[in-house]
Amino acid sequence: QVQLVESGGGLVQAGGSLRLSCAASGSIFSIRTMGWYRQAPGKQRELVATISSVNSTTYADSVKGRFTISRDNAKNTMYLQMNSLKPEDTAVYYCNAVLTTAQALYQPKNYWGQGTQVTVSS
Repeated sequence: QVQLVESGGGLVQAGGSLRLSCAASGSIFSIRTMGWYRQAPGKQRELVATISSVNSTTYADSVKGRFTISRDNAKNTMYLQMNSLKPEDTAVYYCNAVLTTAQALYQPKNYWGQGTQVTVSS
């Protein structure tokens, strides 16, 4: 069984910073692409940033220059450093990982965390 657990969300004033973490655990063989997504009330879930197994990154235009995604492969953990936060960044942030397990070495599957709330006040 694989689990992704996010942490680090909270309430912050506009212009402030937060750092989200996503820890993957279980019978993991290898983690391929990881990413952060977010869903605001009444809106669809959207991509925030992704990072590949070789640390190639992509960002949504709305967060470029403010957010930084990173990962520690030794710890199976991904991070999202969020600076200069805006009220429109308010959402539930979800961790995503494409990975293989010891039970299915060559069958990558998609996993999601339970989400962590980020609220930015104006």
